[in-house]
Amino acid sequence: MTRLRVLLVLIGLAAACDSRAEPFSGPLLNQQLIAGVTTTALAFMGPRTLDPVSLPQMAIWGLRGLTTLDPRLTPELVPDGSGATLRLTLPGRTIFTRPAPPADDTVGWGEAIGQAVRAAWDSSEPVRRAGTSGIIDGFFSELFNHFDPYSRYTPPAEAEDDRTRRAGRAGVGITVSPRNRVAIVTAVQAGGPAALAGIRPGDQLLEVDGQPVHGADQQSLQALLNGPEDSEVTLSVRGPGRDARPRVVELTRTRIPPETVTAERLGDAVLIRMTGFSANTGARLAQELIRFMAATPPPRGVILDLRGNRGGLLRQAVAAAAMLQRDGVVAGTAGRDPEAAHEFRADGRDLAGGLPVVVLVDGRTASSAEILAASLADQRRAVVVGSATLGKGLVQTITPLPDGGELLITWSRVLAPRGWPIQGLGVLPEVCTSLGPEALARQLASLARGIQPMEAALARHRNARPPVSASQALDIRNACPAAEQDARGGRESDLTAARFLLNDPTAYEAALLPVLAAMPPMPTPRLTQPAPVRN
Repeated sequence: MTRLRVLLVLIGLAAACDSRAEPFSGPLLNQQLIAGVTTTALAFMGPRTLDPVSLPQMAIWGLRGLTTLDPRLTPELVPDGSGATLRLTLPGRTIFTRPAPPADDTVGWGEAIGQAVRAAWDSSEPVRRAGTSGIIDGFFSELFNHFDPYSRYTPPAEAEDDRTRRAGRAGVGITVSPRNRVAIVTAVQAGGPAALAGIRPGDQLLEVDGQPVHGADQQSLQALLNGPEDSEVTLSVRGPGRDARPRVVELTRTRIPPETVTAERLGDAVLIRMTGFSANTGARLAQELIRFMAATPPPRGVILDLRGNRGGLLRQAVAAAAMLQRDGVVAGTAGRDPEAAHEFRADGRDLAGGLPVVVLVDGRTASSAEILAASLADQRRAVVVGSATLGKGLVQTITPLPDGGELLITWSRVLAPRGWPIQGLGVLPEVCTSLGPEALARQLASLARGIQPMEAALARHRNARPPVSASQALDIRNACPAAEQDARGGRESDLTAARFLLNDPTAYEAALLPVLAAMPPMPTPRLTQPAPVRN
């Protein structure tokens, strides 16, 4: 019956509001939209929040958004003999009252919220000035004041931008920059339409659909190249060199995820920088590993640079970990909703062929990047170098709302393979570079003798179990305080330590975490595919 009522509310909402014809604000209140948005939100949040919160409590928290618009308004849930009464008052008078819906009735609470908002609209000029979209913003702002900092409401325009970033914009996979009024291809995304057509960095772009681009600025160039997905575009390009002749290529625009992986040879090692985790990050890491492992001579080690990486799609972090370890647990998640509990495992691919791996992190390394670093460290597949990371180990699940916005709700905590929580603690590196060059020199000298000076601090960190208080986490992290990249894009000491480890097998082996007889079990694991998540 509840599902039928939700369906009827949404059908009525669709009939009452064409979002393309009328924005979600304006001179008229869209009460049905507010009821539909809050019904959908409460139904989604109820079983998924990390800690249980009742629907009445969430409704009252959200309705206090009216108070932020007009401080004279006071929403209340007043107990009475038969249950409770929802009431909205102005000084000296009650402007709305009704029996509170049952505690598990999401549709009833959505309808009640819409009715309370209508009463506020009729009685308050500040509420009317806010409009429908402002009221929705206020509702969620106040609601999420009571949750973790990562749960949030994203308004329609911002949500559309986020969806575009997650999916990638439709284009041909090149970056073009003006140089002395000449449009030069500066980057070509692997596997994109331009790369498949043979366009290379250094080529000159002459025309787009017959329109000359000489003298065009950066924004105009990208606007000409981008367009609707599956649309056709014709480019005239010329290779570098005076004798190169123009050629015309016809390309089909496609959704191209943002480039998050770049790689270069650094002496005997391959340096791979990962700036985020988008829809193709795991595949791009695989491509670069395969490419460099086939080189002559092959590298003797891999440096994975995650400094400044703020995270992204959790499953792509899992995929990236699986490219560097043959088996074992990558991470686990645990939450109140059974669907939030998962155990992610590597599936037998080590595209680096067992070469030593060093992972660089800093205080801005966060979420999915921390998961990758923690997995490789805990499984003794890599040595982590740098400073304590941010400590963002909560996972959000996403749902669309009837107004075109999105709701991101934290629904699970991430546990590293050895059972410690990433949230609050972050990843403590095996080689610390944030204590200064003298401390680093002493640590590297000890490692070269087979001694790990960070052993006690690492044991304390890896043995921590949730819940970990903020003071306890800070005390543990102080063994290697968080530090950020400098203005030049990174501390040279990180790379110095990485190269030292790759060139000294004794130091590398000493830096790895101790071998465990068995990894601790993950909580109630599920091996099915989770809902779309971000971390």
